[in-house]
Amino acid sequence: MHRTTPDGNITVEARDSRKKMSNSAALARPRPSPTSRAVVFGVFFLLWLSASHVVLAAGHPDYADALAKSLLFFQGQRSGRLPPDQAVTWRSDSATSDGSAANVDLTGGYYDGGDNVKFGFPMAFTATMLSWSIIEYGGRMEGRVHDARAAVRWSTDYLLKEATATPGVLYVGVGDADADHHCWERPEDMDTPRTVYSVSASAPGSDVAGETAAALAAASVVFKAADPAYSRRLVAAAKDVMAFAWQHQGKYSDHVGGGVSNYYPSYSGYTDELLWGSAWLLWATKNTSYLADALSLGANDGVDMFSWDNKLAGARILLSRRALVNGDKRLDAFTRQAEDFICRVLPKSSSPSSTTPYTPGSLMHRSDNANLQYVASASFLLTTYAKYMAGSKRAFSCQNLPVTHKTLRALAKRQVDYVLGANPLNMSYMVGYGDRWPRRIHHRASSMPSMAAHPARIGCQEGFDSYLYASGDNPNVLTGAVVGGPDQNDAFPDDRADYAPSEPTTYTSAPLVGCLAYFAGSYKNK
Repeated sequence: MHRTTPDGNITVEARDSRKKMSNSAALARPRPSPTSRAVVFGVFFLLWLSASHVVLAAGHPDYADALAKSLLFFQGQRSGRLPPDQAVTWRSDSATSDGSAANVDLTGGYYDGGDNVKFGFPMAFTATMLSWSIIEYGGRMEGRVHDARAAVRWSTDYLLKEATATPGVLYVGVGDADADHHCWERPEDMDTPRTVYSVSASAPGSDVAGETAAALAAASVVFKAADPAYSRRLVAAAKDVMAFAWQHQGKYSDHVGGGVSNYYPSYSGYTDELLWGSAWLLWATKNTSYLADALSLGANDGVDMFSWDNKLAGARILLSRRALVNGDKRLDAFTRQAEDFICRVLPKSSSPSSTTPYTPGSLMHRSDNANLQYVASASFLLTTYAKYMAGSKRAFSCQNLPVTHKTLRALAKRQVDYVLGANPLNMSYMVGYGDRWPRRIHHRASSMPSMAAHPARIGCQEGFDSYLYASGDNPNVLTGAVVGGPDQNDAFPDDRADYAPSEPTTYTSAPLVGCLAYFAGSYKNK
């Protein structure tokens, strides 16, 4: 998890990455400025293709293999009692009494990244993006669609508990983040306070409520045919949570304590989540009252990123689907806004109005702090809007330069290929994929021996010197994890103590699932 500003930059002062620091600062410190190891390319769109087995004969990465691994990653992030079919076997049960502090059951769900805290806001975004990936590209997942649904359900089972455990209350997280960051310990050993956080009429949180409603509504579409009864539960809860978001308006980070506002504050406010939740409920229910809600919001701000915090770009592209595919002219304004977003993220060579920096190796670079989350989410929107464009035979221009669905797909492919190893370092940023990938990721469970290998408890402070600052590779391979990624010069330190480039998160992997599914289906026979 990260303390960030609206543009993704870190708010605390720099510290030397090689100097042992206070334990309380172990995560909440910025990445260093390592000596550049970049290879500068004169041709912007040069693809640096690895000669390893990750590239197939036709020159494309093995997207199907990457998809399978990306779904496996979510099993490594599970909290609660693990099921008999748990494939990541070095993980064990953890946080099995979550919610007891408030006399409710809040077990399950996902740890957001390399820590042992459950934050409802990014977890709900993770669920929404996994669901959208299945809705758009489930047909290309083939045998992996079951794994994808299981990944969604592990989060939505938890989100249902958050939404329905106590009338008039939406629970939004478990675990004292500040206390957690004073420790480096396995989730199975965790002994920090499992404080419960919530929003209500007197302490509103329209942002987290709107995102939770979006997640439940999107998942209801995923399970409509596969599990109709579960789908009905999801959509019923989504309606209630969305009504709560409208009736009791406010930013959750203004009301929730425990340091939540230091890690996942709602910089963008809550209008974007009201729009996002309304868009998903419109899809899930076909009730035009949600269309009226979306139209009432306007939301004309220009944006050039899509993330767990700011949903405007995603909401606009989702609503543009109805305009392009279904011909609903009432939503044409959202189509124009969606295309404005795309013009901002295309490189300057394709869009004079671009506001997105790129590295010498052609990677979008929004921030040195977990940059690949922005790459993954933008790539998903490019791939998905390209699908809508192709289906409606639409093209548009960024000022005087024409843009087609092929333009968007080509850029999304370059970004995904970079993540999988087509980059100046020949480094795959997905753990376990290819021949060269990060070995020292910032992740407590991965960096410490499993319960089977070391049954005795490892204490809170013991973990820092013995594991966080250890020089060796992580003993447990968190297959499919995508780390924060390289800097603006394509350099990557592979330093466990430097969280910004080396920590994986669920909300980075979730949109990437959709991209991988699309490309797996497109290149499986090539």
